[in-house]
Amino acid sequence: MIGLDFVYWLMGLYFGALAWRGARDAANPRRWTTALFWGLIAALMFLAEHLPNKVVGACVVALALLAGFGGLGRGGYAETGEAEKQRESQRLGNRLFWPALLIPAVTLAAALGLKHVRIGGTPLLEPANVTLVGLSLACLVALAAAGRLTRQTPWSGVEQSRRLVDAIGWAALLPLLLATLGSVFEAGGVGQAVAGVVRMAIPVDNAFAVVAAYALGMALFTVIMGNAFAAFPVMTGGIALPLLVGHHHADPAPLAAIGMLSGYCGTLFTPMAANFNLVPAALLELKDPYGVIRAQWPTGATLLACNVLLMYWIALR
Repeated sequence: MIGLDFVYWLMGLYFGALAWRGARDAANPRRWTTALFWGLIAALMFLAEHLPNKVVGACVVALALLAGFGGLGRGGYAETGEAEKQRESQRLGNRLFWPALLIPAVTLAAALGLKHVRIGGTPLLEPANVTLVGLSLACLVALAAAGRLTRQTPWSGVEQSRRLVDAIGWAALLPLLLATLGSVFEAGGVGQAVAGVVRMAIPVDNAFAVVAAYALGMALFTVIMGNAFAAFPVMTGGIALPLLVGHHHADPAPLAAIGMLSGYCGTLFTPMAANFNLVPAALLELKDPYGVIRAQWPTGATLLACNVLLMYWIALR
């Protein structure tokens, strides 16, 4: 059975490759600290569940110190010349998008089809994590397809992704860290505290008021935390489940789906979502570092208002 361990090992191999290449990159003035950063992540992917909690915590603190004190740098990368890039671009055209489109297609096929496949009575994919395992398999398929399409080896994909990851830096880990922080907040009782505040601030017998509080709360908490994954366990555990599902008997599936989308609206408003809003501005060398946010916040506000109405009509029908 292919399970979550496969995903962690795959990520560990990738981060280990980043660390190894980073240590050998003499063009990077901070190559040893860069290699240490990615190497610690690789080690956690392989060994975290077997290590004492204090050791894992010390590794996380070390990662924060390396990132906070500017330990990550950029180096030199094996790239083709500009003329060759132009020739390849003209030769491939829109076919360049095919490997990227394979990722959602294969993930969907795994989630809907492979979850029913059994070998000797054992599921091929771990039932509890079918989508996540399918996504990992989809990335491998897309990498192989990209290599065949561009006539490059899979290692070229790793090298070019290293260039992008080094440009993004520590912000590449922000979604993972914030999702973990959301779980910590929920375990610490933040969700129940939020529910108490909501009960005092709005009439909980009014379904529309609670729906609006949940959607706006998801967006606001995402603005503060920078990621909807951090907001979801807190706001869903504090408002959606006890007040909407328990009290108003809302349908939990559309409620959670639209609630998460409401959080994504908040992502469009905040510089805390650095990997979405600040890194692209830096990569594109925009004069205004908040130019991405200024361009997209009206869309986010409009979509958030639509989400409130959709949640009320669909989840509470």
